[in-house]
Amino acid sequence: MENYYNIFIFVASFTVIVLASKQIGQFFARVKLPLISGFLFTGIVTGPFVLGLISVETTERLRFVSELSLAFIAFAAGSELYLKELRSRFKSIKFVTIGLVISTFTLGSLTVFILADFIPFMQGLPVASRIAISILAGAILVARSPSSAIAVIKELRAKGPFTQTAMGVTVIMDVVVIILFSVNSSIADALLTGLHFNLTFIILLFVELLVSLVMGYIVGKILQLILSCRINRIAKTAGILLIGYGVFAISTMIRHLTHDKLSIEVLLEPLLICMIGSFLLTNSSRYRDEFLKILHDIGPPIYVLFFTLIGASLTLDILANIWQITLALFAVRLGTIFIGSFTGGVLAGDKMAHNRVSWMAYVTQAGVGLGLAQQVAVEFPEWGEAFATMIISVIVLNQIVGPTFFKSALFRVKEAHPRAKKSEPDQIHHAIIFGSDGHSLALARQLRAHDWQVKVAYTRTGEIKKEVSSYVEIQPMPGFSLDEFRQFGIGDVGAIITMLSDEENYQICELAYEHFGAVNLFVRLSHRANFDRFRELGAFIVISSTAIVSLLDHFVRSPSAVSLLLGMEENQDIIDVEVRNPNLNGVAVRDLRLPLDTLILSVRRGEHLLITHGYSRLRVGDWVTVAGALESLEELRLRFDG
Repeated sequence: MENYYNIFIFVASFTVIVLASKQIGQFFARVKLPLISGFLFTGIVTGPFVLGLISVETTERLRFVSELSLAFIAFAAGSELYLKELRSRFKSIKFVTIGLVISTFTLGSLTVFILADFIPFMQGLPVASRIAISILAGAILVARSPSSAIAVIKELRAKGPFTQTAMGVTVIMDVVVIILFSVNSSIADALLTGLHFNLTFIILLFVELLVSLVMGYIVGKILQLILSCRINRIAKTAGILLIGYGVFAISTMIRHLTHDKLSIEVLLEPLLICMIGSFLLTNSSRYRDEFLKILHDIGPPIYVLFFTLIGASLTLDILANIWQITLALFAVRLGTIFIGSFTGGVLAGDKMAHNRVSWMAYVTQAGVGLGLAQQVAVEFPEWGEAFATMIISVIVLNQIVGPTFFKSALFRVKEAHPRAKKSEPDQIHHAIIFGSDGHSLALARQLRAHDWQVKVAYTRTGEIKKEVSSYVEIQPMPGFSLDEFRQFGIGDVGAIITMLSDEENYQICELAYEHFGAVNLFVRLSHRANFDRFRELGAFIVISSTAIVSLLDHFVRSPSAVSLLLGMEENQDIIDVEVRNPNLNGVAVRDLRLPLDTLILSVRRGEHLLITHGYSRLRVGDWVTVAGALESLEELRLRFDG
């Protein structure tokens, strides 16, 4: 009974630590630091060297969690290498990858070997052991971070040849580094066990790689079988993780058996096996999308567990003695990245302006590098933990500065297209409508009836009838250039409504998004296939083919609400009003003393829509949606405006 109680206490306390780690990671993200840095920080603080909530025995007991996580990381690395997406820039990707691998591995390994006398755990080791540690370090320094690169690209809406090359190289590098690590791990094992580098060793290395390839193929087929079964998503996820854990268990068993029964060790790299299986599934089966969805869903909890445990396993006394080595390896890695990317870009014939800054795209490290460092700690326990501490400290530095470097490079090559800072219109109720059909003019008339200042821009002559000019300002706009937009006054409006073709609408929205930061973009969409393009710009979308059906559907199910929304109820309306009155900042909704015939429906704060209750507190800058009588709404508007 006591054992069950101890297990319960252990699970409960570790669960609390993991939940705290998740919250701390999100705090790090809010202050523009990497999410995993928060997880590592939590692990360090709760680990044996600070609070002692996670002991050394705990990290040993939870090794299966680390192995499950490493299998997931290998699956994720293999799934990123989708060959069809890399063809367009294959020449540049090939040469830059080769340049980075050669320069980073060679100079990184050489640096660790030269600094061996200054690294505490390498002092006194024979030359063979120093070489083994150096080549393992050099291999891990090659690793990159596809997830961080993807996050930066999405944030800046980057596109162009430089972005395509950077993304392709980053994805391939994680695959290459696992293969490189597998080879070097076998070489390091041979060096440490005294195996001679002769024909027998070459044959053994070849056999290990061949067996890994065969096992990877089998794993890929088993993964396909699991995904093809008619079982729920949770069961499939459990099956995938168990297969990954099984690969680690089999690899360990083969290593021990060959060590005990034979005069050699057969070292099969489980990360390589899992990566091959994932790669084959991704590129040769119809289950790619479902596999990616499962990896995406289970990624966050696995990362929290894994990186928290890594933080707890860091030996801080060693870290305190090698921080100078950390900075030296960090600096050397930056230099090798510059040499490799510049040389590769020149050989590929890329633009010199791109070659000079391309190194900035390859600094970031994360999951695979950390996973390999942890794998060294498992495979070589004599010095593995000290090695992992040194490498992880370098990776954390790279992860912190890498995204900033990448963003700077994207701006320099002019492939970044972020949203401009929101403008401050002279009057928020200003709108420009692009289009001149009956719907555009009817909308202009409706907005004018609600005291909006409206301009209609038309792009083709002869469209506008003279009789409509009496109630709305109409101006021609021959094209969609930035200068024409500025002359038209788009920077001073609160809303842009586009009612042209989808391509014309997109040109307008993209220009407004990047240069003016318009308060709101509204689009009348003709083809649903273009929905995601406009959604990325934060546009509010009305699809012509389904709008009427959706409206009637809501009308049938909730006639009172829709009639109010459409302005069909006499003396009733729904409005959005911005909170500008500083006296209302922090005031709860229940303390507003609203007119009895008004009701707050929701509050939009930045990108988030809040469904309010009495205890919700307003902030200056919130947009509040209110329904009620026209006279009371005007009173409320004046109060919020301050």
